[in-house]
Amino acid sequence: MKTLNKSLILGWVYCVFAATPALLASCSEDDFGPDAPKDWATATTFFNSTDEAGFLTYYNPAIGRCGDPMPFYDQKAGEFKVLYLQEYENNGACYHPFWGISTKDGASYESLGEVLPTGTSTQEADASLGTGCAIYDEKDGLYYIYYTGHNVLLKNVEVVMRATSPDFKTWTKDYTWMLKGDDYGYSTVDFRDPQVFKAEDGLWHMVIVSNLKFAKFKSADLKTWEHVGQFPMIWDRMCECPDIFKMGNYWYLVYSEGYRASWSRKVKYMMATSWENLKACFNDPGANWPQDGKEGVLDSRAFYAGKTASNGTDRYIWGWCPYRTGTTIHDKNINVGAGGEPNWSGALVCHRIIQHEDGTLTLGQVPAMAAKYHLQQSLTVMASNGTVSGGSAANGTVSGGSSAGITTHSGNDAYLLFPRLGTRNHISFTVKTSNNWDRFGISLVRGSDSKQYYTMVVNPENENWRKVNFEQEGEEGRGFIEGIDDYGFSRPADNAYHINIFTDNSVMVMYVNDNVCYTNRIYGIQKNCWSINNYGGSITVSDVKVSQY
Repeated sequence: MKTLNKSLILGWVYCVFAATPALLASCSEDDFGPDAPKDWATATTFFNSTDEAGFLTYYNPAIGRCGDPMPFYDQKAGEFKVLYLQEYENNGACYHPFWGISTKDGASYESLGEVLPTGTSTQEADASLGTGCAIYDEKDGLYYIYYTGHNVLLKNVEVVMRATSPDFKTWTKDYTWMLKGDDYGYSTVDFRDPQVFKAEDGLWHMVIVSNLKFAKFKSADLKTWEHVGQFPMIWDRMCECPDIFKMGNYWYLVYSEGYRASWSRKVKYMMATSWENLKACFNDPGANWPQDGKEGVLDSRAFYAGKTASNGTDRYIWGWCPYRTGTTIHDKNINVGAGGEPNWSGALVCHRIIQHEDGTLTLGQVPAMAAKYHLQQSLTVMASNGTVSGGSAANGTVSGGSSAGITTHSGNDAYLLFPRLGTRNHISFTVKTSNNWDRFGISLVRGSDSKQYYTMVVNPENENWRKVNFEQEGEEGRGFIEGIDDYGFSRPADNAYHINIFTDNSVMVMYVNDNVCYTNRIYGIQKNCWSINNYGGSITVSDVKVSQY
């Protein structure tokens, strides 16, 4: 086995001072309570921080949480509208009304409040609402919402229903129209998540999820629908929240694989050159995965029910990042596993869809989101397990020429500990590995006294394949947290990893190059330090920046 040098090289860590005093430099014990460090700006010990009430980047309502998002681009209003299932801590007998938000850029939102209410009686088919879709028909000047009516007290537990509106404010439910699964040979229990789109024939098409099949309907006017058959799902895996669209020369079906296993249960896609070929992909999924090496997986297990919308130029995808429960930060951060299915609902996360030359898709940062984090923070190396060679850390910079070495002591892995983060952070830097096997990580919720902290480890599975693993590190850490799962990707040919991390309270998204999107829920990020780590190899870190707003 090759012996690797345990060193970490810091090359040109750019540290820029904000025009206004840095947030963390102004913090005091009075701001954060009696447990806060006395000298906040220089202390590196763990702080038991909590989420703020408002999530300003990854939307969460003031009360409750967001369930399955249903985005569409409203060409009449010139903005995206994102409906979602409103989840409360204690739902009533009739639950999950559609609430909504609007946005022009996927980074800032305005609440629309309740858009479509539930039924008013537990005897109605839509006593509770399930996922659907919204569209605008220019021909009749009406908005349509097709949605799932859910009622466990009725024979048909799930049915497809619709409502219309001339202004997206006043909605009329059409109780004279309803699609029931058993009328067409489908389940009375699973018949849901309708998605409406136009295909090459110029007609409206609807796909509905039902007992491991997609039911197909078509219509010329969005009023009268004809059943036109079915096509299968992925083996024994339920494919929820389908989203069908054409982008460039390819057709795509994005779906949430509802198989209850840590290695599955993710947002994925299939692709083909036509709608007919796209349906045919599901006849033999194993032979028709997108040629991306990861079965079309778009994100981690902490991003679910993803659906897309396009303004004609950019296409974005919204999904929810689940909340976690526990009595402490450390309980919550690992409270998911083979026996602990992620909680349902959370904060809305938005990504930009990136289409590559071969048609494959990955997810990337939303441009307006990066611009939103505009207050650049000062940086210094707060601690390391080595020394800064060729210079010293002073005045918010690391001096010593184009590269300053960090050499480990006593055989430990190398790390650089950076100052406390704010509530909302954009961390960016580049890591260059010295060979095809170097292993590195980014730790959050880390203090100089922490016995547990949380790391995205970029781990070499083999010479050319990497996985982002989520690990609880530290002397009392559990290591790899299986239920949170990992994200696999090909090693960059030049061994350069350009990393962007966005955080808003406990929601964190990490992008690597234009190939990796990794969403996670990590409590305690804000007001704690973070680090870049090297495990037994030799890496160069450059262009380190932190921005907030």
